[in-house]
Order: sequence, then structure tokens, then C-alpha cells
Amino acid sequence: MERVDESAPRMRRGLLARLQDGPVVCAEGYLFECERRGYLQAGAFVPEVVLEHPEVVAQLHRDFVHAGSDVVEAFTYYGHREKLRVIGREGVLEPLNRQALDIAKAVATESGSLLAGNISNTTIFARDLERQAQVRAMFAEQVQWASDAGVDYVIAETFTAVEEAALACQVIKEAGLPAVVTLVPEFTDGHRREVRAGWRAAEACKRLEDAGADVVGLNCCLGPKTMYPYLEGILQSVSVPVAALPVPYRTHYGEPAMQALIDPTLGVRPFPVGLDPFTCTRFEVAAFARLAQAAGVRYLGLCCGAGPHHIRAMAEALGRTPPAHRYSADMTKHYAYGEDARRFAPAPPGSSAPGSG
Repeated sequence: MERVDESAPRMRRGLLARLQDGPVVCAEGYLFECERRGYLQAGAFVPEVVLEHPEVVAQLHRDFVHAGSDVVEAFTYYGHREKLRVIGREGVLEPLNRQALDIAKAVATESGSLLAGNISNTTIFARDLERQAQVRAMFAEQVQWASDAGVDYVIAETFTAVEEAALACQVIKEAGLPAVVTLVPEFTDGHRREVRAGWRAAEACKRLEDAGADVVGLNCCLGPKTMYPYLEGILQSVSVPVAALPVPYRTHYGEPAMQALIDPTLGVRPFPVGLDPFTCTRFEVAAFARLAQAAGVRYLGLCCGAGPHHIRAMAEALGRTPPAHRYSADMTKHYAYGEDARRFAPAPPGSSAPGSG
């Protein structure tokens, strides 16, 4: 029998084929992770690191794949014309996008991972025709560069306006590419509002399916505990695969989004750079992954705040053994606690709702 070279890159298969075989894991959260590493400014949140330190972006891609991500997502989130205009760097728009795609493509090729392009909310969407034409043009140029790079599909994410998400989907489908489109409900002063324009999450996702999206769902802002209740309604409303990519923070009903969390010690909102005390453990992330998969979610991941250890926990919860699994914790080997390793085991799955707090 012919030997298989385990060190050789895996053959790439398309997103829809992968989804037929089982869940796809997608690591997001590049903005927060690059900010934590000291290569990106919070507030502006523009991915200038792509041009200034491409080696950092490449290593982060590799770290996420090593941890279990099936996808290398080009770091073009907030790399659109409006965000670059605000910081006075609109002139690097095309070089930034093409460089990000080249970096992602190199890592996807070497690892056999899916290669995803990325567009996001434009921050300027409105319902007048002139503004919509402007937004469409912004989407079109980014999708064209992604198409030129040979992406497997395009992620359109973090939309509060269903109309903007549908417009993004339309541009992606016109380019002949699969589209993963995810929404985030809006929040005002910590109180829940449904997705803008009166659409509930399930209804909004159904509208995106009707617009041609291949995968629909939610990403960002909501932690595991506050995203999970939305999923059942979405799963019942659509026939395409459903995506769930929460932030790994301990949100709860009273403070359902990471932007709404209040630091009880300081009495302030810690978003975006003081969220550390609210970070989910890898065990909470694993519990969410198991529950979401059992419910029928097929496209799983994490957004802002995710680290490679979170992605590894999610992959392991789905029964995977990514390369990083070799280094998963084993307290039986600890010099002091090895004889009582059970003290450090996580709570059994299902012992509480996903997340905590």
C-alpha cells in the first residue's frame, strides 16, 4: 500500500464539500489578537499591520490553523475604503487588501486550509440610493481582489443592517463565489434590540438565505451564553448551514454584548481593551461548541478576543485532534498535582448553560 506523506499539505476542498462532511471551524478575531500583540491600534481598528508587519499576520494564521481552524481568513476586516479614509491612508487600500490575501493564500496553500476573503460592515450604510451605491462599490472592489486571489469563498460579517448584509451577499454571488453572511444584533445601553429594521435574527437570516447566502448566522458582540438562545430559531427558519461565531467573553442577559459589560470594580465599560477579566475559559468555549453542534450548527468559530487556545478547545470539543492537540494540558504529569489531577478537570458538559456569569 502506498504510504501517505503526513507532512505534505492537504488537498484543498471547497467550503460546501467540507460542510457536507461535518462542521467547519473558522478562527476570526484578528483585530483583537493583533492589538494584544502590540501591532494594531484599538479604536481605529484598521489592519495596517498587514503592510507594516506581514510576518505577524502570517504567524497568526499559522497559529490558528495549528490550533484547529479549517479556514485561513484574509485579514481585510475594516480594510475598506471608509476606514482607511478616516485615518488618512486611503491610498494603500488596494495594496493592503492584496497583501492580506497573498499572506492568507500562502498559509492556506501550505496547510491545505480553506482560503476565505473578507468584507465587513462599512460603518456608513444608509437606506438612500446614493449611499447604497457607495457601499456597493466598496464591497465590489474588495470582492474583486479576493476573486483575483482565488479564494474559496467570501465571509461578509458583523452587519447590524440586514439590507447591508444582503447587498454584500449580492456582490459576492455576482462574483460567482460562495458567501458566508453573519449578522450581529444591535444593543443600546446594554439592553437588547433586535437586528435593525425590525428583523428578528431568524427572519433576518431567512432573508439572507433568500438573497443567495450559502451559510447564514451570527458573529461577534454576543458571548456564548447570549448567542446560544438565538440559534434554535435560526436553525428552524433556514435550510442552509448555520454559523455561530461568538466572542469569548462572559456576557449575560443583563449585559448581553461585550460592549455592554460593566467592570464591577471600576464601574466602567471595559470595551475594548479591559475585557480580560470577562474572558471565557477554554472549557466554556468547548461547552458552547458541543451544544451548538448538537443543536445543528455546522459552521463554528470565535470572533474578537479569540486566542489559539480557544480554537484548539473548540476543535477538540468537535472530536478533532489538530496539531496543537499534542500540547493540550495533562495535569497527571504535573510534579505537585499529578496524583490529584481530577481537581483541575472542567465541569461536565451540560452542567450549566454555555458561558457563565
